[in-house]
Amino acid sequence: MAKNSLYRGSLSTIILKLLDEHGEMYGYEITQHVKTMTEGKLTITEGALYPALHKLESQGWLEVTFKEVNNRQRKYYSLTPNGQKETANKLAELQSFIQQMQLILNPKLDA
Repeated sequence: MAKNSLYRGSLSTIILKLLDEHGEMYGYEITQHVKTMTEGKLTITEGALYPALHKLESQGWLEVTFKEVNNRQRKYYSLTPNGQKETANKLAELQSFIQQMQLILNPKLDA
C-alpha cells in the first residue's frame, strides 16, 4: 500500500466498499481494481491485503468460497449480512470524517 498511514487506516473500508459494489472478488482482483481506479497511485501489497481480509473474515464481515479456475482453487471473498451493515457504517464514518477535515482545512468554504 502507498506509504501513507491514511491509506493504511482505510484499507478495511476500501475492501468492504469494493465487495459491496462487485459482490465477490479474489485477492489479486482487489489489488488490481484499486490500482486501476487510482491510476497506479495506490497499490495494495499482498502483505497488507491478506491480513486485512483475514481480520474482516474473523470479524464475521466476510465469507469465503472456493471456485476452480484453470484447474486451481481460487478463494473468493464476499460480504456477509453483518459485513453489509458494517460497510454502510464505515462509509458513513468516512464521509463524516472527510466533511470534518474539509471544515478544518478549508474553513472559508463553510462561510
